[in-house]
Amino acid sequence: MAVSYHDIVRASRLLEGIVNKTPLVKSLTLSKICQADVYLKLENLQYTASFKERGAYVKLASLTPEERACGVIAVSAGNHAQGVAYNAKRLGIPATIVMPENTPYTKVRHTRSHGAEVVLKGTVLAESMQAAHALQQERGLTFVHPFDDDHIIAGQGTVGLEILNEGADFDTVIVPIGGGGLASGIATAIKARRPDIDVIGVETKLYPSMYEGIHQKEFTGGGVTIAEGIAVKQPGGKTLEICKELLDDIVLVEESAIERAIQMLIEIEKTVVEGAGAAPLAALLDHPERFTGKKVCLIISGGNIDSRLLAQVLMRGMAREGRLVRIRIEIPDVPGALARISTLIGNADANIIEVYHQRYFYDIPAKQTDVDMVLEVRDTAHAQQVTDYLKENGYGGRLLGNTSLD
Repeated sequence: MAVSYHDIVRASRLLEGIVNKTPLVKSLTLSKICQADVYLKLENLQYTASFKERGAYVKLASLTPEERACGVIAVSAGNHAQGVAYNAKRLGIPATIVMPENTPYTKVRHTRSHGAEVVLKGTVLAESMQAAHALQQERGLTFVHPFDDDHIIAGQGTVGLEILNEGADFDTVIVPIGGGGLASGIATAIKARRPDIDVIGVETKLYPSMYEGIHQKEFTGGGVTIAEGIAVKQPGGKTLEICKELLDDIVLVEESAIERAIQMLIEIEKTVVEGAGAAPLAALLDHPERFTGKKVCLIISGGNIDSRLLAQVLMRGMAREGRLVRIRIEIPDVPGALARISTLIGNADANIIEVYHQRYFYDIPAKQTDVDMVLEVRDTAHAQQVTDYLKENGYGGRLLGNTSLD
């Protein structure tokens, strides 16, 4: 293989004082929930909130003076963009980042804040890649690949080296896989010293590219995923070769498990993670029997999640757990009726989040109206108590939507 353990050791020396040696912490609560000894390697605590700055620095530091003077170009919708832009600025290298036109503005803004020129081109990453190659030829730039590069792989492998140097005797390390740079580097580092440790990759079921590549299947990835950081339709040639040889397995996870993992990490560990960073915990949630009783290290690869998406995930989690419910109440269409209902709900210790007052679109009498309310409650039992209390006071009501009481 092109990347060796010694390459990763050299990369680690190069990164001394450049990137954070991120914490490796045990989660007592997650260990109890998952019935395993669960540790978190918190790469979301890097300056750019992702492991990507490791490989980016190693790659940029390898360039000749002539290449540095001409500048570099990269394609990314997120973490790689920031990793390259940040480290290019530190090394005095002009950087151009091509991003899809629909990239969230916060990611564009963060990339520009590091001094890079951002070019918005293409509706999908493949179109952005074509635009980047055209600019590369036109300007004589060096292309910095997000994963299929020896220096990138060696830099990402320093995560695995840090885990080994902590001395924790793990049974399993679970790493998210997009293009495979992180998984390749970590597997190379760990298997060189501890071949007895299982290194398991995790992909979303919508983008199982490395799994398909290893099993020589047609690439089928596509769709909208919450884990856009690992939404790669085809792995790299170098990374596929390494993962095929060194990974013990790849597990696939559902979108719902990734959502739940994001919610659990922020509520339990008070740490913000993106979808890709939550994928290793999702693997524990989706495949509990696989890891029961084992000492497991989860690579929390990044924390760059859009704040609006994070809010949506947390609210959906509350609905899933029965802490946020919808209720439809039948009331007479007279002045004061809605105020009376609001008072009753307050008396029942529930909180009104939203109100939809409908008179025209339901099959109801002309002098009656239906009110749909979103309520915050303690749990599903409390939701039922609120409904019963309304009925006791003369107002018919029933729970709607995705609640266990329907």
